[in-house]
Amino acid sequence: MTVVLPEVLAAPRNLWRRFANWLHDRMPKGLYARALLIVILPVVLLQSAVAYVFMERHWEVVTYRLSAGMARQVAALVDVYQTFPDQDHAQLRRIAAFDLNMEIEVLPKQELPAPAPKSALFSLLDKALSKELARRLKQPFWINTALPGSLIEIRVALDDATLRMFATRTHAYASNSYIFFMWMAIASIIILAIATSFLRNQIRPILRLARAAEEFGKGRNVAFSPRGAREVRQAGAAFLDMKRRFERAIEQRTTMLNGVSHDLRTIITRFKLSLALMGDSHEATDMRKDVDEMERMVEAYLAFARGDGDESSVPTDIAAILNELKADTEKRGLAAAVKIKGDPNIVARPAAIKRLLANLVGNAQRYGKRIELSAINDGSMMTVNIDDDGPGIPVERREEAFRPFYRLDESRNQNEGHSGLGLAVARDIARAHGGDITLDRSPLGGLRATASLPL
Repeated sequence: MTVVLPEVLAAPRNLWRRFANWLHDRMPKGLYARALLIVILPVVLLQSAVAYVFMERHWEVVTYRLSAGMARQVAALVDVYQTFPDQDHAQLRRIAAFDLNMEIEVLPKQELPAPAPKSALFSLLDKALSKELARRLKQPFWINTALPGSLIEIRVALDDATLRMFATRTHAYASNSYIFFMWMAIASIIILAIATSFLRNQIRPILRLARAAEEFGKGRNVAFSPRGAREVRQAGAAFLDMKRRFERAIEQRTTMLNGVSHDLRTIITRFKLSLALMGDSHEATDMRKDVDEMERMVEAYLAFARGDGDESSVPTDIAAILNELKADTEKRGLAAAVKIKGDPNIVARPAAIKRLLANLVGNAQRYGKRIELSAINDGSMMTVNIDDDGPGIPVERREEAFRPFYRLDESRNQNEGHSGLGLAVARDIARAHGGDITLDRSPLGGLRATASLPL
């Protein structure tokens, strides 16, 4: 019984995993590029393999046949020289030049040169011509297929002389490699053009769907109608159905909250009327504070639950909002500064963005004495920083601060009448615009609240 060691099997798996990771890192990430690769690569590989096999076989067969023809011509010239001796060999040169398109010289008998250096480009010619000459000639011979000017030199050692012959390389070699490369290049360009044209039309509806979904996630409405292939149209129709259901759910929730808001305000108004009739007693004053606090809490709860889904996105000036919040901060007797870098305008719901920034600045106003507001536009994202010199929030509790109704200091928040919804409402608005809010340590020593909003 043969036992296969686990480490023996693990090595090929690790090797394959490394190769897969290497290939994944170098593959295109976009659907358009991947689709082009999937369509074109198999076609080009198959075309290259077929063309290479065909052309290689073609070159080999043709080269061997041409080399065999040249070998017969050389053998014929040798036979003519040996059969019909001539002092000046004029007839031999005439036959070689006019009938065989070759040049021939009769040299005194001498040793053949050393083998000529082989050229990788004409290795097939060297092999074929040497083989055919060996079949036709009994005498020693020497060839050089890499002469300048596309010439071939052949020398044959005879008993009393050495025949030196020159012929063009095309007589023994099929030098039509350019046809192969041109055919491959033209065919690849045509395939690429056709595939690109069709794939662009198929990818465009997917990109439109992705853009519509992204804009809807940011609270913006764009005109969208399903187009493209059947599957893409089905995905587009499903997106529109989801969008309609989502908008219907928001509308129903808003209607319900408006009714609840009206009923609660009616009760609070009756409380206020009853307290007004009670006069200015000590008990009535305390009850008025409780009713005012109840009214603020109800408004905060409804604002958190209702959100700003019914507001349209328009160009919004962040600088104007920050300057307004700076003026409000200075009215409270706190130091404030505003810094703007880049274009301060973004496409957003202005009332919602103002509430987001007001909540963040309100937290800074409660716990700090110095506030710095800054906005940076980097071309794709608007980053707004609110820094204060307050006590800050411990790192382990910063994420908990975004939980609805969560109070970092229970007794202090209750005394000031805060509902614990400021950061939750701010993050909800930021995420509804496709952004987010994070908390960090401020350069001023307190807390930095960073709101990132896409342009």
